[in-house]
Amino acid sequence: MFKTLLVPVDLGEVEAAQPAIDKAVELAKSADGTLRLVYVRPIVPVTYMEFMPPAFDEEQQGESEIRLAEIAAKIDLPAESVSAVVRLGSVYNEVLDEAEKTGADLVVIGSHRPTMATFLLGSNASTIVRHARCSVLVVRD
Repeated sequence: MFKTLLVPVDLGEVEAAQPAIDKAVELAKSADGTLRLVYVRPIVPVTYMEFMPPAFDEEQQGESEIRLAEIAAKIDLPAESVSAVVRLGSVYNEVLDEAEKTGADLVVIGSHRPTMATFLLGSNASTIVRHARCSVLVVRD
């Protein structure tokens, strides 16, 4: 049984993550496990930073934390079994690092319908599948 589940969420496409969240909740309930949501903010290229307001990074972090907390609050698990974190960097590196850091035994990741550009899996999902040290469940809508 999987007891420590990690679910990456793209705040720009929450609907794509919802099937993965639902499946993770189901698995966590069956094993009395915990669920951790992770959102990875992209790094703004240095060349654009001079055009950003001084508090841009802090505002983005705060807004992301609020939005992710709202999603976490709707999860049908005891509050002490759900946590969320916002990280900064490349999606697959940060998700893999969070899985290691939290001792996740399963990453449950959503994947949208493939297009010619992302046939089979998106690049982040496929990289996570290939490099994770724990099991990975890809949930399609």
